Amino acid sequence: MTKQKVVVTDVKSGMNMAVVVPPALFTAEAKKPPLMPGYIKISKKKLLQNIETNGGARINAWVESMRASSPTSRRKSTQDQSTWTTKLPSALNVFDEITDASRGKQIVMFLDYDGTLSPIVDDPDRAYMSDAMRATVRKLAECFPTAIVSGRCRDKVYNFVKLAELYYAGSHGMDIRGPSKGSKYKKCPPSVLCQPASEYLPMIDEVYGLLMEKTKSTPGAKVENNKFCLSVHFRCVDEKKWSELAAQVRSVLKDYPKLRLSQGRKVLEIRPTIKWDKGKALEFLLESLGYANCTDVFPIYIGDDRTDEDAFKVLRERGQGFGVLVSKIPKETSASYSLQEPSEVMDFLQRLVDWKRLSW
Repeated sequence: MTKQKVVVTDVKSGMNMAVVVPPALFTAEAKKPPLMPGYIKISKKKLLQNIETNGGARINAWVESMRASSPTSRRKSTQDQSTWTTKLPSALNVFDEITDASRGKQIVMFLDYDGTLSPIVDDPDRAYMSDAMRATVRKLAECFPTAIVSGRCRDKVYNFVKLAELYYAGSHGMDIRGPSKGSKYKKCPPSVLCQPASEYLPMIDEVYGLLMEKTKSTPGAKVENNKFCLSVHFRCVDEKKWSELAAQVRSVLKDYPKLRLSQGRKVLEIRPTIKWDKGKALEFLLESLGYANCTDVFPIYIGDDRTDEDAFKVLRERGQGFGVLVSKIPKETSASYSLQEPSEVMDFLQRLVDWKRLSW
């Protein structure tokens, strides 16, 4: 398999350097786990492909899938919930089991931002994390190497978190930077950036302008430029307008085959077609920390979105650590445990800090 290059930039010199990334970072995806009992599988991937290749009825089919999977419209029985929590127990309820499995190993923390460290809000520009959560994450980083892995632009998520001692992977992992100060675990210069999609920047900017123009007639639609990817938010769009918005997005993307469409929580994500995602970012960060081939590393990834599934799958494939899905409703997932909302995430992180400090 051909090795793939990653562009790293030295901030002081402004020079771009191509670094060869091991082929292992671009291997095939892990096998998909069996579907949870009691669920009808809806293949969103196929529906999204239909948007890219067809129109009309295909777009309507996608809209119907969105309604069916919407947290506000999904119906769940008590039996469904019980089955799901049995298969995906609360990380708080089995905390001792988790810490027992990690004994003698180096825990490395990976945290999504929206819906994990901060609540999901109507205006993505106001997705602030609480001071209490920030203080907890700061303490966490004193105990373990900690990274924020987000679909947001790296600079934007840094401005939300405001902790210089963390690793940040923005744009779904396509924009990575190490801590600028204060990390005991830093093994690479903070001036190094990993940006595997740099060549796509002009295209992303061009499509951003087109989408801004196309979607301005749809009330509530918001297009966010996350540097190496774009997000079309429709949380505030009337359901009756979803078909119109889908058609607008399709009309732009049909001319850009090097960009692909994926779906998050009330958001359409537009990314380069390169084989890079949050799972690849997790592997890259573990390698940067010197844990690529270690058997004594224990990664924990906490996230709430479909894009976090790539990281959950990587952990299952490695047979190391585990994923924690943040959700109040049953979902198909490759995670091993669950937490219901950011407040429970904070409780779990605090318990990890307390456990680590007792072991010092």
